[in-house]
Amino acid sequence: MKFLPVLSILFVLNYLTAKSVDYLPVPTKDLVKHAYYVLSYNEMYEQANWVYYSLTDSMVLHGGEERSNSFRMDKLVVSGSAKSSDYTKSGYDRGHLCPAADMGFNPIAMQESFLMSNVSPQTPDFNRGIWKELETTVRNWAKKERKIVVVTGPVFKDDKGSIGQEEVLVPGYFFKVIYDTTDDPKLIAFVFPNAKSDRPLTDFAVSINEVEKLTGYDFFSLLPDDLESKLESKVEFAGWFEGYEPASPVAQQSQKDTETFSQDFYFYLVLISVILMVVLLVIVKGRKRR
Repeated sequence: MKFLPVLSILFVLNYLTAKSVDYLPVPTKDLVKHAYYVLSYNEMYEQANWVYYSLTDSMVLHGGEERSNSFRMDKLVVSGSAKSSDYTKSGYDRGHLCPAADMGFNPIAMQESFLMSNVSPQTPDFNRGIWKELETTVRNWAKKERKIVVVTGPVFKDDKGSIGQEEVLVPGYFFKVIYDTTDDPKLIAFVFPNAKSDRPLTDFAVSINEVEKLTGYDFFSLLPDDLESKLESKVEFAGWFEGYEPASPVAQQSQKDTETFSQDFYFYLVLISVILMVVLLVIVKGRKRR
């Protein structure tokens, strides 16, 4: 009977995870579904195309599980995943896509984060530097917003060759897309070169449309069309980073521009009319004197 509370919690978490699958990137092929994240596996490049998961404030606040550090093949990948030995002495880190620190709320989640299907070759300076900084920032956003959805993965352009017996491709870039599911929804995306950087995170923010062009995937396609178009077409820092104000909606800004133009037009029209009247008065008075 003492296992019933634990089983109940796992059931609820699995149910919530299953519901969040509605926003999986399209096309959804070669899916591998774990308890706490879903991925699309790329057999040619021996790593995930993307990893998708939900992150809540509760998951972050209860993240005290000891780090596993035990990388294992993913037995759910039918074609066979990469091996940990493929990365040995390669010069590249076994970089988590879904971070271990995000999965520290129970032992199963932590073990899943160390499956090799959740790993991509990352340069050490990148993995332990700006990528880690973004992961920490995402966890802070989860605590602030209560629940966010994360899609993350490699970009297979400008690759750096391959490593190991399985010829694991070393991606040239990595992306991360974050969706805030609250009553005031918002999206933000990043693309980073697989290299060291001391620049701020905001320098790597891009529109979701740009990530879609780079990866060939359609993110959050089940959002209402007007909302998807609004959120995916621009980069908006407000609500994510402190010190940024929301940009005026396009329609509202257009209206303001029109109003400003009208005001300026009438001002100059009146000014020109006054000047013409003064000139005419001067001419009339000049003729009368003659």
